[in-house]
Amino acid sequence: MENTKWIATVASIWIQCSCGASYAFGIYSAVLKSSQGYDQSTLDTVSVFKDIGANIGILSGLLYHAVMVNQSRSRPSSSRFGSGLSLVYLAGAVQCFAGYFLMWLSVTGVIERPPVPVMCLFMFMGAHAQTFFNTGNVVVAIQNFPDYSGTTVGIMKGFLGLSGAILIQIYQMLFAGKPTTFLLMIAVFPTLVSLLLMSLVHINPSDTTNDSHHLNAFSFIAVATAAYIMIILIFQNLFLFPPWAHILTTLLLLLILSSPLHVALKAQTNEPPVQTTTAPLIVASSEVHDQGASALVEMNLLQAMGTINFWLLFIAMVCGMGSGLATINNITQIGESLDYSTIEINTMVSLWSIWNFLGRFGGGYVSDLFLHRHGWGRPFFISLTQAAMVAGHLIIGSGGSLYIGSVIVGVCYGAQWSLMPTITSEIFGVKHMGTIFNTIAAANPVGSYILSVQVIGKIYDKETEAGGGSCHGIHCFMVSYFVFSGVCVFGFLVSLMLFFRTRGFYGLILQRRGKQFRV
Repeated sequence: MENTKWIATVASIWIQCSCGASYAFGIYSAVLKSSQGYDQSTLDTVSVFKDIGANIGILSGLLYHAVMVNQSRSRPSSSRFGSGLSLVYLAGAVQCFAGYFLMWLSVTGVIERPPVPVMCLFMFMGAHAQTFFNTGNVVVAIQNFPDYSGTTVGIMKGFLGLSGAILIQIYQMLFAGKPTTFLLMIAVFPTLVSLLLMSLVHINPSDTTNDSHHLNAFSFIAVATAAYIMIILIFQNLFLFPPWAHILTTLLLLLILSSPLHVALKAQTNEPPVQTTTAPLIVASSEVHDQGASALVEMNLLQAMGTINFWLLFIAMVCGMGSGLATINNITQIGESLDYSTIEINTMVSLWSIWNFLGRFGGGYVSDLFLHRHGWGRPFFISLTQAAMVAGHLIIGSGGSLYIGSVIVGVCYGAQWSLMPTITSEIFGVKHMGTIFNTIAAANPVGSYILSVQVIGKIYDKETEAGGGSCHGIHCFMVSYFVFSGVCVFGFLVSLMLFFRTRGFYGLILQRRGKQFRV
């Protein structure tokens, strides 16, 4: 079986489905807290290092670039199995196993209770592995499908968003009620999956004539997976599932997740002889110097950070991603203050991964659709998501439906995760893309810290103190979410500025590709 870009895509999808353990912190947080004797503040500190590890992937970007530079200087890789990219996945696998396995040893008492900073290091290592898997999968997808980068990033980011729910379903089938064992599972399972599949992931751009049809098939599978998980989550929150039901539903889920292989095999039979026919997205600076365009030039991290566009995108992400992550981090407390039942709150928390997925997938797919058909630059959709988040935050802050508010914020938060890497590759190039987009991703924990700790935390504490130790009612979070709305208004203006600055640039992209695309 020839290892084409389609087999590489399937391998990347399966790795993405396994590596989102950072989204399942709630499964083992209670046992981590009790076994280590932590108070809530200490547990939150450990959780912060989870967010930092999962979002700041500068090292993974640097390693990816170093591997690709070394590979380009040696004999070009063919479509045979294996490539230098395996080093990126190997680095992720080592961190994943080491981080979560050491946490498991600590929780089970095999090793002495580590100091809090050491436990934070374990947590950081386990979560940081995700950035190595994600960097390899996303950058390879963009280079294999340059004409449909938004769609492919949406697929990769979408499956990553679903991975937490997928891991939880496997856990409930095999180890239900044993959160300590879940720590061992997330140490071993993602490590094995990545080691088994890493040799299949490689860059192999070829004729893009039939890409749209097969990518739409992958997209359909992604949406079907999300819909199926949503149905399972709803029923699990309404009814008590017996063991046989967990087994049946999880086996059906795994069957759905195996279907991308059928799409890949079908795509291979229709694949024309390998030839690169797509006009290059990024060209040397000398080629565009006469056009007065700084875009379409490969930039490294320092060069990108010296541009206004980098900081406009970073600030927009601080506003959008930061307020979105702050919302999910505090949704339980918001629900309790508004007198939602435990079942209702658990349902909203569980369904967040679905709304996150819809945004990740939809942001990439829809932006591709409008770019190819109407020439609309992707930063415009960052502006749309920021505007929608203003409405979502106002709904939450005014005491409206928390369901509706969380859906709007969740979808928009997810969309920015697929739009940001794609915009990064188009503005700054793909050569250093892994380093640049992982640096911009640091906006997520930065924004979350500012808005969660400095805004929600301090205002909520004041309201709790005024209420004699508890806080119930709309006033608990109203001011915070009005602030969030103002932050997203600012993010809307910043991203709109980025859109106007890059509008002519996106026209140049389509002009260089020299054809009309259909999605």
